[in-house]
Amino acid sequence: MQITNAEFYKSVYKYEDCPRLQQPEVAFSGRSNVGKSSLINRLTRQKKLARTSNTPGRTQCLNYFNVDDKFYLVDLPGYGFANVPQKVKDDWAELIDTYLNYRENLIGVVQIIDSRHKPTKDDKMMVEWLQASGLSYLIVATKVDKISNNKKAKQKN
Repeated sequence: MQITNAEFYKSVYKYEDCPRLQQPEVAFSGRSNVGKSSLINRLTRQKKLARTSNTPGRTQCLNYFNVDDKFYLVDLPGYGFANVPQKVKDDWAELIDTYLNYRENLIGVVQIIDSRHKPTKDDKMMVEWLQASGLSYLIVATKVDKISNNKKAKQKN
């Protein structure tokens, strides 16, 4: 599929504020700073569509991106090591959980892992949830360009 137009649509901080859409949605899930926004930019061939940061925890809401008026990509807040108060992490967890469990337009999840590290307990828990959910999902390893060939071979095991 050739993407010809992708644009930011809306940020949502509370589930009840999710837009009422007809088009399907694909969510991008993963740890903080794993490269969700960078992957969205790469897929849409835009360098600054989704904001990226070297600081974990910058995505603090659901960010909707309209793709060719056919579907939406949804960048979820990351889980894991973001340096934010526990209350904020709890709010993110509730938003993500509610979105993943109740969003009728959600047709799939791209679960992102950092190829430089073994999957965390949270990564494994998310994959187990996806397996049980019945949603279509895809696991994508990012940051492969940042590791040596020797370490790539070790990570495959």
